[in-house]
Amino acid sequence: MDKDLVIIGGGPAGLAAAIAAKEAGINDLLILERDNKLGGILNQCIHNGFGLHTFKEELTGPEYAARFEDKALALEIPYKLETMVVDISAKGEDKLVTYMNRAEGLVVIRAKAVILCMGCRERSRGALNIPGYRPAGIYTAGTAQRYVNIEGRMPGKEVVILGSGDIGLIMARRMTFEGAKVKLVAELMPYSGGLKRNIAQCLNDFDIPLLLSHTVVDIKGKERVEAVVIAEVDEHSKPIPGTEQEVKCDTLLLSCGLIPENELSNALGVSINRVTGGPNVNESLETNIKGVFACGNVLHVHDLVDYVSEEATQAGKKAAEYLTGAEREHESENNSGCRSEKNTDNAVSIKATDGVRYIVPSVIRLNHMDDRQIVRFRVGAVYKKVAIQVLAGDKEIMNLKKQALAPGEMEQVILQKSVLSGIDDLKEITIRVKTD
Repeated sequence: MDKDLVIIGGGPAGLAAAIAAKEAGINDLLILERDNKLGGILNQCIHNGFGLHTFKEELTGPEYAARFEDKALALEIPYKLETMVVDISAKGEDKLVTYMNRAEGLVVIRAKAVILCMGCRERSRGALNIPGYRPAGIYTAGTAQRYVNIEGRMPGKEVVILGSGDIGLIMARRMTFEGAKVKLVAELMPYSGGLKRNIAQCLNDFDIPLLLSHTVVDIKGKERVEAVVIAEVDEHSKPIPGTEQEVKCDTLLLSCGLIPENELSNALGVSINRVTGGPNVNESLETNIKGVFACGNVLHVHDLVDYVSEEATQAGKKAAEYLTGAEREHESENNSGCRSEKNTDNAVSIKATDGVRYIVPSVIRLNHMDDRQIVRFRVGAVYKKVAIQVLAGDKEIMNLKKQALAPGEMEQVILQKSVLSGIDDLKEITIRVKTD
């Protein structure tokens, strides 16, 4: 099978990318989705708070997904459900996408371009190295969310949550709504990893304690969770002897971070950012593999789905430009391979320093840049009354005052092409937290 464009993943990123590509004139495209319906993780996120940026109204997850699904269907974008992509490889300019499903068996698509929209997964108990027995009653927060919201089953009645990620906070409220008693939320870091609004609406409104700088050091029970032991940790995240407390419960939910799903990306040889766990991309959201783009949570974990859709729309447009040749007219014939790391097309690297953990994108090619370029990033600690400083070489081009910054809240700056193009011999842009 030959296709111009293959989108891997039919969640919010995949749908938005496909719609943008179709509207830009790409008709020979296909969405591959492993679940039995489009919409991705949004289908189990029945709480509201979605769509405020995109649609200027408050929607639930399924409602938000339905807006994009309806538009994709109206544009007659083809898709395959219950279809698992098992491999991607490159053959010259083509990308070979291998998928399998019950109806067709094993199929290889020869694609001119690919957009990676596989989303992310939760860290499991095995990744957290929690000691103790392995009884029933230990779930990731997302698994518990699916049980309650999709399958109508309660994971337990007395709950402790480890980690204050947004899914864990939302599940604290959801379990309370369903009659369970949420004893506490323990967070290893000295700050919460979730949005401030979720802490207020999901914990404070229901008097659920949040214990910062605490973690689970033991799990009691052989057949079923009977209790967990919570201890305070020091500045090195090591448990402090004598601070242990045993909390009776029958369920432990883990909300300890998300990991972009990049097994396929690794197999293809995509360059992965060690901080985000997602691909390194340029201003077009193109990876180091020519014609392979990435967006959404497979690129870096977002806090708002509106930003996922915005980013995916850009990826779809840029993939269309690549396919129609609009993007290639800036390239020379010998510019093949990893363009995200070579200083071609006036490539400018973007560096994170002084409190900024990572930046997406990590390279901007001025010749390919739009008039406005959104750069998103997260900080590594909680800051009060600071500034976000953007330096182009040694020249300050932006200084944004901030009352507060936190790791759980994604930040962004908008770079202007007119400003960057006016700086001679620009090789590097630096974004930092300015505390003085």
